[in-house]
Amino acid sequence: MQLIRKYNTAAPRYTSYPTVPYWDEATFDIDIWKQTILRSFRATNHTEGISLYIHLPYCEQLCTYCGCNKHITVNHGVEAPYIQSILNEWALYLQLFEERPRIREIHLGGGTPTFFSPENLHALLSRIYLHADLLPDATLSFEGHPNNTTTAHMQTLYNLGFRRMSLGIQDFDPKVQDIINRIQPYETVASVTAAARAIGYTSVNYDLVYGLPLQTMTSVEDTIRKVMQLRPDRISFYSYAHVPWVKGVGQRRYSETDLPKDEEKRALYELGKTLFAESGYTEIGMDHFALRHDSLYHACDEGSLHRNFMGYTDHHTTLMIGLGASSIGDSWYAYTQNEKRIAVWQQLVNSGQFPVVRGHILDEEDLLLRRHIHALMCSFKTSWSKADREGPVIQEGLERLQELENDGLVLITEEGVSVTEKGRPFIRNICMAFDARLWRKLPQSQLFSAAI
Repeated sequence: MQLIRKYNTAAPRYTSYPTVPYWDEATFDIDIWKQTILRSFRATNHTEGISLYIHLPYCEQLCTYCGCNKHITVNHGVEAPYIQSILNEWALYLQLFEERPRIREIHLGGGTPTFFSPENLHALLSRIYLHADLLPDATLSFEGHPNNTTTAHMQTLYNLGFRRMSLGIQDFDPKVQDIINRIQPYETVASVTAAARAIGYTSVNYDLVYGLPLQTMTSVEDTIRKVMQLRPDRISFYSYAHVPWVKGVGQRRYSETDLPKDEEKRALYELGKTLFAESGYTEIGMDHFALRHDSLYHACDEGSLHRNFMGYTDHHTTLMIGLGASSIGDSWYAYTQNEKRIAVWQQLVNSGQFPVVRGHILDEEDLLLRRHIHALMCSFKTSWSKADREGPVIQEGLERLQELENDGLVLITEEGVSVTEKGRPFIRNICMAFDARLWRKLPQSQLFSAAI
């Protein structure tokens, strides 16, 4: 518990390096970004293929814990125009590519993708497929709200090649569901899960969150035991990020006095980890657990686990195209983010412009540190050449790691760093030691949620 108090500082989640607040937007050049897309596309389209992240931002109600970019509306008339704008943006990339793209991965995120009707989702995806080839082992997944994910949604997407779905559960306790404005009975979740398996989905993920307002050890244990009855193939067990200075009115519905504190919050995670292990789940990277038959487990076991802005995945793709308002793209050598305001994003793409409003071109140091942080996040170890170790940026990182080594969280050798079992809960702190851009310009205000 002393270590938890010591290291529970604000830290990035490292879905990228550099992290978004440290992108060098002043030197970003959209033409260089396009060149990096072509560089990755030419090198990997015939081997890895590409990934598509499609952001579908609409929700019918506000979940107060949520940190996603979303737009609250009950007007489903927004669906068709938004889909047409997605297709217009996809057309801009098709003009940039020199041949038909080969798709390795598609993820529909939100918002709530199942806000959209099955018919509109079919219209979107079938038209994307017209100008691309799905690889035989392509991984297609979508996020769904249990309250509006219908059998028609699941069957339509299954017919389009989807085999994975992720349901946002968060917590089954009625008091917690009420304060976060996410009320969905256990019976609803059970029904949707059973329907998915009957259709043929091979991987069902549940998102759970610990550290939510009003959670207790008893309530979280009850939630997890209910989850174990349904046996999802994967579980994402996220730490609630309380950032009301970023997310505003939703997270101001409750105060910090309603939240589990440092030791109590960590105890909730350890409880979950213990219960998952008892039920046959293996911890994968940070926040994720999988049964042994699931491909995420196999990727972790084989050392091929990958992490990007969508989280952990069992496929590595160098090029990820982000479509939709607020989507992030990654060419490996550059990052971009689209305009967040839906109307402005639509205006840009409908007039034939890339809707990019910010970005970062990675320099050689960024690429070096990205590789090491990615390795730590995916396999809890990294290694380097003698020349890299003798360079100043690695030396500075090792100096910052000395205290963590003294606390038994990492093992440092001439060849690299490995995270101990004791150190796994502190992986964000460990990665932060190599975050050169953060240390050169420490934030004057809080940018990130607590590490633990």
